[in-house]
Formats: sequence, structure tokens, C-alpha cells
Amino acid sequence: MKRFAHGIVLGKFYPFHAGHQQLVRAASAACERVTVQVLASSVESIPMDVRAAWIRAEHPEVHVVAGMDEVQVDYDSPAVWDAHMQVIESLLDTSVDAVFTSDDYGAELARRLDAQWCQVDPGRVATPVSGTAVRADVPGMWWALPTAVRQWFCRRVVVLGAESTGTTTLATALGDHYRVPVVPEYGRQWTLDRPGGLESPWSTEEFDLIAVEHQRQEVEAIRQSPRPLMISDTDVLATTIWHERYVGTASATVVARAKAWQPDLYVLSGDEIPFVQDGLRDGEHLRHDMQQRFREVVRASGVPWIEVPGSRTQRLADAVAAIDALLARGWHLADPLG
Repeated sequence: MKRFAHGIVLGKFYPFHAGHQQLVRAASAACERVTVQVLASSVESIPMDVRAAWIRAEHPEVHVVAGMDEVQVDYDSPAVWDAHMQVIESLLDTSVDAVFTSDDYGAELARRLDAQWCQVDPGRVATPVSGTAVRADVPGMWWALPTAVRQWFCRRVVVLGAESTGTTTLATALGDHYRVPVVPEYGRQWTLDRPGGLESPWSTEEFDLIAVEHQRQEVEAIRQSPRPLMISDTDVLATTIWHERYVGTASATVVARAKAWQPDLYVLSGDEIPFVQDGLRDGEHLRHDMQQRFREVVRASGVPWIEVPGSRTQRLADAVAAIDALLARGWHLADPLG
């Protein structure tokens, strides 16, 4: 039997971080049931549903509800407290007997809910993080972001191009430069492993499999990355092009997945380097036309992109300059409703 029947944790979770997780874990340890309320405002940049999904992904053991709270924060105003309580109480399906907060407002919230206040890590000594700190410096606070949140913040850069254009070489060099994971081209591995070998006809189901597995590996790389950057050697969009090449038509399912999983930058490797036949490639006679198709599809995707011809050194320098500019732009999150 746990100490409390029903506990509550509430906040903006803008974004959800390790300090919030500490609250949720403390509540879960002490309560038979925990409700986490996400209270968002329309002035904030991260959608309310995204924040709620983060918490559900990280803590399936709790009940997550969300609502819009457009009231300014003023802990000294009874009228403002009354307005906030209307939102908070409207999201509860039953009474609570414990309130978990780090900040001192928990005392008044507990009094108004006729519950006991449980203060966790006052002053954030054990877990020195806040939403303000994360919004100001996402890379510096990367350690404090749960995996589901990292996926939202991480910048994904995809290197792609026709056969024998140096995509793997460039992707590997970028991974070494930034010291981040590089996701290998899963389609190449499947080509080696597929039933029937190289000569059997390709099916749409195979390309669905390639797209799903490559995306899964990208998500795993994001979770492991020491900073908000991940490099991928080709991606789902490239898979749509290879479906056209080997099946003869576009795949609605793969195209839809590509539109739903777009990176932050495409780096298209140039096709001017010598062609190398490795036993899996179609041949040099098709490379120029395939490269042009890559240009057309990348351009139509709406994702920022650059093409990097030249030597390995020049390609790396051009790609690094574009990625550095991407990272320097930051995330530009609006201040929360204060």
C-alpha cells in the first residue's frame, strides 16, 4: 500500500526535462495513481499535444491530461489563483490527496485542493535544470532531456545521392567531425540479405521494410547522440527514388512516410567523381539520370538542401558550413506565458 491514493504533478513542461521526471517518479513511488497535467498557452512554441505525448512516452504508468491555461502567473493574486484553479480542477476526474512540486507554489496549490504538499528537490539542487535553461541552451542542457524530447529537438542531416557519389564517405566524415552517430544505409544491407538475392524482382513491401527500419535506426541514433545532431546516409526520401527505379512506379506508402519524417537538411553529393562498381550497383550509364532525379525530388521536398561536388576535403568543408549554420540558428522558442 502506497502512502497516497492519488497524486498530481502539473506544469508547462516547456520542454519536459529531467527535473520534471524527478517529480513524476517521486509521485509514482508515493501514489497509487498519478495525474500529470500539461498546462499550455497559445503564445508558446511547442504544441500542447507534443508535450503530453513526451510524458506518455517516457512515463506510461501515469495518467496525462492537457489543457490550455491562458492566465498570467501571479502567485500573490487570489483572483489569478482562482482562474488557474478553474482549469486545473476541470482536468481532474477525481480528488487528489497529494501535490508534488519543486517550487513553493505547491503549498498554495495543495491547500486549494485540500491535499498534502510534497516538495521534491527544493531549489533544484539534485537536478539543476529548468525549462528556461533548456530553452536558452539546448545543446548545453542536452543531458537533461529525455529521449522522446531529444527526438523533437535533434537536427537531422541526411547525405544522399545516386550510386557511387561518395555519400557514405561524406556521412562518415561528418560523423567523425561532429562526434555524433551516423546511420548507415539500411537499403544496402537489405540488398545483401534479401531472399532471392540480387536477381529476384523487388516488391513494394521490401521498400516499406527498408523505410521503417532505416527510420527506426535514425530514432535510436538520436537517443544515443551526445548533442542535438544526427547524420544519416540516405533516408526514406531516397527510398522513394529507389522504389521508382526497381518497381517502376512511386510507392504511396513510402512517399507518405517520407513526407511525415523530413530532416532539417539534405546534403546531395556530386556525381562528378569516378564511378566504382562494387557488385551491387546498376552501372555508370544510369548514374547521371539518377542524380538528376535526386535533385528533382530533393528540391520538391521543401527541405533545405545543398549539393557538394569536388574533393573529399571540399565536400566536407561545404557540408560542415551548412550544418554549422543550421545549428547556429537555434530553436527560437517563444517565452512562456509568465
